[in-house]
Amino acid sequence: MVKTPPAAAGPTARHVSAMFTRIARRYDLMNSLMTGGRHHAWRRLVARAVADAPPGPVLDLATGTADLALAIRATDPHRRVIGADFSEGMLAQASTKLRAQGHAHVLLVAADALALPFADATFAGVTSAFLLRNLESLERGLVEMRRVTKVGGRILALEITRPDVPLWGPLFGVYFHRVVPAIGALVAGDRQAYTYLPESVERFLSPPELARLMARIGLRAVRFRRLALGTIAIHSATV
Repeated sequence: MVKTPPAAAGPTARHVSAMFTRIARRYDLMNSLMTGGRHHAWRRLVARAVADAPPGPVLDLATGTADLALAIRATDPHRRVIGADFSEGMLAQASTKLRAQGHAHVLLVAADALALPFADATFAGVTSAFLLRNLESLERGLVEMRRVTKVGGRILALEITRPDVPLWGPLFGVYFHRVVPAIGALVAGDRQAYTYLPESVERFLSPPELARLMARIGLRAVRFRRLALGTIAIHSATV
């Protein structure tokens, strides 16, 4: 029997929800500052990949401020998108953004990724951006994603990961562990949240380990692609 690696264990749901609610108002700004605005391009790649899913709605888990949900709609305007999150602060920011942009076809739902309030095989695709390393149980979260996806549907996950590029890895470590918390303290007023960010990446699975876990819980055609000198990975799979 293959056991889930210890790194798959995540923080408590209550801790994560409270933390993301605290930083919700500055979340978009911090993402742009930390990535030089590249996070939008990564989301567009996920959106284009899930556009290949069969007909039907797409669930964007941990939708945050709805950037990925909006990217999916922009790529596939006829696709219905449901954005789910368990942070009230994030959902409030997403709702404001959707109203301002007139996106009535994105529905927001308060939901826990480990116990989704949807029937089996509801969605043609399930996406997530920066969700998996925050789950209290990674395996349970992946099983739920598979459960609510119809046969032939797509699952896409965008995550920060530890780079394995020589020389760049140590430099990125300095930036991630020292500079990012300082920016978080200055811009978001929350050093703790942006100290948690690099720590959560350090204890998370490597892209190959995550791919093996996804295959182990029954997903098919599992692949991953590294971006941004190995600091970002997009995993894709079919149910």
